[in-house]
Amino acid sequence: MSAKILVVEDDYETNQLLCKYLRKEMFQVFPAYTGEEAFQKLSTYSFELVVLDLMLPGIDGFEILRKIRSEKNTPVIILSAKDESQDKVVGLNLGSDDYITKPFNMSEVIARVKAQLRRFTQYNLSGNDQTDHYLTYGDMTLDLNAYVVEIGDDTTSLREKECQILKLLMSNPKKVFTKEYLFENIWGESYLNTDENKIMVHIRRLREKIEPDPSNPKYIQTVWGIGYKLGDEDIT
Repeated sequence: MSAKILVVEDDYETNQLLCKYLRKEMFQVFPAYTGEEAFQKLSTYSFELVVLDLMLPGIDGFEILRKIRSEKNTPVIILSAKDESQDKVVGLNLGSDDYITKPFNMSEVIARVKAQLRRFTQYNLSGNDQTDHYLTYGDMTLDLNAYVVEIGDDTTSLREKECQILKLLMSNPKKVFTKEYLFENIWGESYLNTDENKIMVHIRRLREKIEPDPSNPKYIQTVWGIGYKLGDEDIT
């Protein structure tokens, strides 16, 4: 069955255009023109992806994103007429998976939608391998099926990309990964200098979830000028 996609965009022509092109790709597409309508459809249907405009009347896109992230790991692509770094940072901090600035090229939107669906599907399929869905490093255990990390008696939920980053680091302790490598392998796109902030936001958010003291990390170490690695000293 084709993926269900929710398009939340208050401009009628833009919403209809997005729906038209997505339906040409054989997706099941549901339009919503207000935050209230988006909430209603999110409570009624299970979507594989959400295309979300930030500037909505009434309930804005940030509030919808918070609601989605409080319940699900559904990929979210943000649309915004604002080309401001702060909006992108806020969106990333709230858990968006991609950010497209208007005016946009429809072919690019379709390509990004397909990329997010492909990565989400592949990751879920790999996570369903019951024989190898746990990774352990010291007192930290990552459950790839449930998207949770356990450290001692504490259990913390992770977002998809947070889990992917931690999976890569835990699979290769002490190996240094460049920011370019992390971005191209986790996001599946060519790395640009402007993507550095996206990596930093996700690393910071991951540290806040797993580190006893995020300002003095025990697990995820920064290798200045290069990237990141897991662990500095031996942890048994």
